[in-house]
Amino acid sequence: MTYVGIIITFVFINNFILAQFMGLCPFIGVSKNVESAVGMGFAVTFVMSIAALATWAIQNFILVPLNIEFLQTITFILMIAALVQFVEMFIQKSSPSLYKALGIYLPLITTNCAVLGIALIAVRSDYNALESFVAGISAGLGFLLAIVLMSAIREKLDSEWVPEPLKGTPIAFITGGLMALAFMAFDKALLNNLIG
Repeated sequence: MTYVGIIITFVFINNFILAQFMGLCPFIGVSKNVESAVGMGFAVTFVMSIAALATWAIQNFILVPLNIEFLQTITFILMIAALVQFVEMFIQKSSPSLYKALGIYLPLITTNCAVLGIALIAVRSDYNALESFVAGISAGLGFLLAIVLMSAIREKLDSEWVPEPLKGTPIAFITGGLMALAFMAFDKALLNNLIG
């Protein structure tokens, strides 16, 4: 698959939130305002891109040569946890207000199935190092796109009338479902038409 194909696939066609339903916890929890959504989106994008590249290296230079591929999941999770710790420390030092806004959701990137998902998909799709990195960035940008769109909609919904039983999380799930339906318009046929 070409690099453009990888980008289109992970941003639009197989968006981790809206097509594969991975990473819903921060999607619902952090999408209450645009600023924290952008911060979380960039943090997840950074972690996904570095995780995809690092897990490719671990798989090809450690696990396969030592014939211990069965340790793939636990090894990838440990590596992702280390990356998230680095990102958390960086955000805490560089932007204390963003660190406070992200709250518990920042350390939850460690257990975000989208991060582990892109690492496993990249390895199992036999991507090379650059393809894995591009897939990680693309998946992260898809996450960023979905969470920023959701936060913009939720900010607008805060000033609109919503029936009392649907306020908060229920309307967020309904909105996410409608967004997922909209993203269903992006499919493999679109990819084939765009890149041949």
